[in-house]
Amino acid sequence: MKRDAELKRAISLIIKSGYQIGSEAFQILKDASEKVDLDALVKSIIEEANNLSEKPLFLEPELIERKIKEMRKKENLTVITTGKGGYKPYAKEIESEIEIIRDPAKSISTTGTLENYVKYFRSRFLKIKKILRSRVDSKDSGSISQALRSPTNSKVKFICMLMEKRESTNGIFLYVEDLEANATVFVPSHNLDLYRKGQRLMLDQVICICAIKGKNNLLIAEDIILPDLPLKKPRRANLPVYVALLSDMHVGSKMFIEKAFKRFLSWLRGEVGNRYLREIASHVKYIIIAGDIVDGVGIYPQQIRELEIDDIYKQYEAAARLIEEIPEYIEVILIPGNHDACRRALPQPALSREYAEPLYEVRENYFLGNPCMLSLHKVKVLVTHGRSLDDVISAVPRMTFERPDEAMKFLLQCRHLAPTYGSRTLIASEPVDHLVIEEEPDIFHAGHVHMMSYSFYRGTAVVNSGAWQGQTEYQKEMGHTPNPGIAPIIDLQSFRIFPINFISGF
Repeated sequence: MKRDAELKRAISLIIKSGYQIGSEAFQILKDASEKVDLDALVKSIIEEANNLSEKPLFLEPELIERKIKEMRKKENLTVITTGKGGYKPYAKEIESEIEIIRDPAKSISTTGTLENYVKYFRSRFLKIKKILRSRVDSKDSGSISQALRSPTNSKVKFICMLMEKRESTNGIFLYVEDLEANATVFVPSHNLDLYRKGQRLMLDQVICICAIKGKNNLLIAEDIILPDLPLKKPRRANLPVYVALLSDMHVGSKMFIEKAFKRFLSWLRGEVGNRYLREIASHVKYIIIAGDIVDGVGIYPQQIRELEIDDIYKQYEAAARLIEEIPEYIEVILIPGNHDACRRALPQPALSREYAEPLYEVRENYFLGNPCMLSLHKVKVLVTHGRSLDDVISAVPRMTFERPDEAMKFLLQCRHLAPTYGSRTLIASEPVDHLVIEEEPDIFHAGHVHMMSYSFYRGTAVVNSGAWQGQTEYQKEMGHTPNPGIAPIIDLQSFRIFPINFISGF
């Protein structure tokens, strides 16, 4: 069953990338699935096909066989464990370059008042309106009032926030507003591309609508423009320095896969792995942990049955003992998740010293809020735990827990980390909306859904770092099978991503 799911995911990725695959090539992939990491293989094949001077329609069997041989060659390098003085990490000789660009932990000030609630939405609207106005196709947009005053059958364009959405057999009715007025927009179903855009909209999104002024102030949509990311080249480090992206350790849970995590720690120290893997380890200068460091206590009903450690303080003590094993020259950045001892509403402050004192004491770590933006050797990294991915996957058509990177791309298109207020994701009514993606990241890192997946979108590496916790009873009930124990490592110079499976034992 697992192998079939991997094959299905691989073929889906090939098709989404604009390629087809014949029966011979499919059989080669199927046979290879028992020998190599199929996800990594397919991404390697697609990357090479994309770089060909003439992109093929079908992926050739010869190309697939060659990439399989390359992967097998890397995997079959002689395994070397550290001898005395046998491991000299490259990253140890490199000075760290960390700049904190945005950290909400320093400016959280909500009092839960109605005034803050109004300021929050006004802040969101104005920030995303500015982003939309920077786009060529929406910089000439006006207001809803201007659109409603326009003559019947004239073309109008305006920026608005979606307040309500209702689907009918003929199309979708959008009820929108800006800072001055509101209106009803109809998205006709006969325009299939536009209709699908309308289906994918979430409440409270800020968008630009191109429409025709109809009778009785009804506006007929012709296009829906999202703020989105501009197409760009990522900023790159001038040295081959790597960052390891982790999340969802869930220390304290009976399902925490401690053996695999300790293998990861041994790998960082150069104690395990073949030459190829140890070479990767030697370049790791940074580790970013995107929340849920511990499993917490009382997070969900009957959680006590699944806890190995039922004391939140002792959970952080256990987590600290593991973090302490990370080599000192590696910088560790931590943000909270919804299982950590922290307020659950976004934005979250940094981990509280009151509960996580051991993490503050064992080594020098960076404790930041959720979400945050930082720069590593000039490469901008947006980090969030990813709680809102549940909302996106449940509300937006064709989103799945198997490909959380697709849901993350949707958030980049919205330029907001939690579009819908009042859904599963708790959002504090701050006077400023800290969840707007104001700057374009080079790397977007999240976790939460326990499924490691990655892709690239408009020059941004989109990475969900999976988890270090086995399948829970709740996940079994939901039919969700995570792929824990895989750590994605990114080369900040080349932007190559190395997903390393620490459960398989290499």
